Amino acid sequence: MRDIAKLFITTIENGQPENRLDKIATEEPLEIRIVFEQHGKTIDRSISITMRTPGNDLELAIGFLFTESIVESYNQIKSIAPASNRPSCNVVRIQLKPDTTFDPELLQRNFYTTSSCGVCAKSSLEALRVSGVKKLDPDKLRVSPTIIQKLPQRLRNAQSVFSSTGGLHAAGRFDIEGNLLEIREDVGRHNAVDKLIGERFNVGQLPITGEILMVSGRTSFEIVQKTLRSGASILAAVSAPSSLAVQLAEEFGLTLLGFIRGNRFNIYSGQERIHLPG
Repeated sequence: MRDIAKLFITTIENGQPENRLDKIATEEPLEIRIVFEQHGKTIDRSISITMRTPGNDLELAIGFLFTESIVESYNQIKSIAPASNRPSCNVVRIQLKPDTTFDPELLQRNFYTTSSCGVCAKSSLEALRVSGVKKLDPDKLRVSPTIIQKLPQRLRNAQSVFSSTGGLHAAGRFDIEGNLLEIREDVGRHNAVDKLIGERFNVGQLPITGEILMVSGRTSFEIVQKTLRSGASILAAVSAPSSLAVQLAEEFGLTLLGFIRGNRFNIYSGQERIHLPG
């Protein structure tokens, strides 16, 4: 399994060393390349290199293209495949159909999603509007607090690689009764979300309205952005959101929940979707 690596380590317990075989989560780079037609020429261009846990690479790549507003429909894709037949291949190549409009310069100008990019909040929010992310329509979705409180443990119980390594994030889709519909794991929270959304994109099941998306860590601007693209109206997390994540959720009508631990959690925006007493 490429998602788990084994190595010998030394553990210190009560001051005594013990050598043992340990399992850790694998982290390798994945290059995403796009092949497209421009002015009668076929261009093969690298658009992203992300550190990820191997597995579900095609879902990750196509999910990335969708959540970054590069493609809107699977009908725009001519082919998607690893760049070679080698099991260790870390390159995915996506070929767009000739009639698909793709502006690589616009793509470069709109890459704002990493927390270290230094782009101000105003520019980031404006970039989302330009890329076609729309405010969520009001809905009648209501979820009980007791359901929300159960989500972290249900997500954790389904994390097969985390159980072996203790070193992976997860993203999961739940229905409003708290049933886990799908889960993806990765060393990066954003990659896990892209894999999850990419799986739905591949089967033509977007948007994922009427569902809850949950991540096993903090909530950044990019996680909220990807959730909005998916169509989910509730985003839940084990830890805290960033200030820009809250601002984005409020502006686009997303219910944002955080610090879901034990019998408590925080509502940062969209309280109307949580069924509260009174």
